[in-house]
Amino acid sequence: MNSQSSLQLGKTNQSFQWRSLIADSLTVFWGDWLKLRVRIAQIAASGLVSPLIYILAFGLGLGSSLPQPAIGNSYLEFILPGMVALSSMTISFGGTTFSICGDRLFTKTFEEMLLVPVHPLALHIGKMLAGIVRGLMTSGSVILIAILFTGRIWSFLNPLFLLLLVLNCAVFAGLGVLVGLNVRSLESVGLYNNFLIIPMSFLGATFFDPATLPAALKAIVYLLPLTYTSTGLRAAAYLPLSQFPWYSIPILLGCAIALSMLGAYQFAHQQD
Repeated sequence: MNSQSSLQLGKTNQSFQWRSLIADSLTVFWGDWLKLRVRIAQIAASGLVSPLIYILAFGLGLGSSLPQPAIGNSYLEFILPGMVALSSMTISFGGTTFSICGDRLFTKTFEEMLLVPVHPLALHIGKMLAGIVRGLMTSGSVILIAILFTGRIWSFLNPLFLLLLVLNCAVFAGLGVLVGLNVRSLESVGLYNNFLIIPMSFLGATFFDPATLPAALKAIVYLLPLTYTSTGLRAAAYLPLSQFPWYSIPILLGCAIALSMLGAYQFAHQQD
């Protein structure tokens, strides 16, 4: 009887801890949401510039002289899922990084958040959720443009497409949290952007099919998480389920979980 009571008590405590973690994460997220909701239009439009330029220059310009790709009816259709992946990566990473940097380096309110009696993982998840929302706002605008160009509503709004999009936002928002916690100036953020985000924008299978690359280059491209998002979104939009690269989901989920663990550790040991 005592062992059963102890087991039930342990399960109750574990359930309480998970509920507390979720509640604390949503509380941290709500603090960022209060800032985001007054700038929804600005955030939604901020990541549209680069995708629109790429769509006009590559999809409508260069794409008209290219042969029909293996996936999609035209090169424009081929790159549109990649543009969704690109916009969600850029804003999830950049918005999260600059938000934390602003709190740490300018407003000096970050120290107050570290004193809040919540689990470090809740701090990371809350900040990551805010980054996911930023990414979804902008990529939602790109999805609207993709639907207008192609007329394929279900291709860009099916559950599998949206799941991959959320996972991509989670990965790069988690990466943005780590960068925001470690940089010492805004100039350092520019270095991460120049040496990490911009190269990944062009090498992450947004403009090409990685299956056509030589083995050595293919190995490099498949080290980038954006590659799995771009190829997965393209397959979810245009290919039957039998041809979907299911491995992309656990890879992106594993990256998001790993970054969450690193982020929780960083929050627990942050010295600001």
